[in-house]
Amino acid sequence: MKNEIDWKKYLLTLLITGAIFGTAIYISDYFGNKKIAEIQNIQSKISIDILSSETQFSLLEESSCKDIASTTAFSDELSSLESKLNSTEQDRGANDAQVLALKQNYSLLEIKDYVLMKNITEKCKTPPASIIYFYSNKDGECPDCQKEGYVLSQLRSDYPAVRVYSFDYDLDLSALKTLITINKIKGQLPALIIGDQTYYGFQGLDTLEKAPELKAIVQMKVATSTKR
Repeated sequence: MKNEIDWKKYLLTLLITGAIFGTAIYISDYFGNKKIAEIQNIQSKISIDILSSETQFSLLEESSCKDIASTTAFSDELSSLESKLNSTEQDRGANDAQVLALKQNYSLLEIKDYVLMKNITEKCKTPPASIIYFYSNKDGECPDCQKEGYVLSQLRSDYPAVRVYSFDYDLDLSALKTLITINKIKGQLPALIIGDQTYYGFQGLDTLEKAPELKAIVQMKVATSTKR
C-alpha cells in the first residue's frame, strides 16, 4: 500500500513539474514571438517612411529642402528598433535564424537611410551629422565594442541631430560587405566613420564631440545652453 501511494505521489509530482515547465516554455515563446512581431511592424513602418522620403528626394525640384528634411526625422524610430533588436538578440541568441533575418532587414534600412541623408546633405548644403559604427558580438573579438555602444548612445541622447548607424561587422549581408569595402574598413574593431575620417579602437565622448564633422552641432547646443 505504501509503495502504491509513493508511486502515485511521484507520478503527480512529475505531471505538475511537466505542466509548469510546459507553461513556462509557452509563455516564453508567446512573448518572444510578440516581440519579434513588434520589431517587424516597426521595420515595415520605417521602410515605408524611407521609401516616401526617397520619392520626395527624387522630386526635389518641386519640393523644398525643408520639406524633405521634415519627412526624414525618424532617427528615434531606428534607435528604438535597435534597442528592441538588441534585447531580442540577448534573449534568443546571436545565431538565432529569426534574429539574423531581423538584423539583416535592420541593416538594410540603416544603409538606405544613410544614403538618403547623405544625398540630402549634399543637395541641401546642410552639415553632415552621421556616424557609421562597426562592431562585433563574437567572443574576444571586440572587448571595447559594448563600451563604445554606451558612448554612442550617450552621444545620440546629448545630440539628437546626430544619426548613428550601427552595423554588425560579421553579418552576412552583401550590401553591408559593399559598405565595408567602399570605406576600406579593416577588421580592427570598434571602427567608426565620421565624415571622411575613420577611427579605430575605443573613442570616448570627448573625442567624438571634437570631430570636425560634428563641430557645428556641438557648438549649436552650447550656444543654445548659454542663452538659457
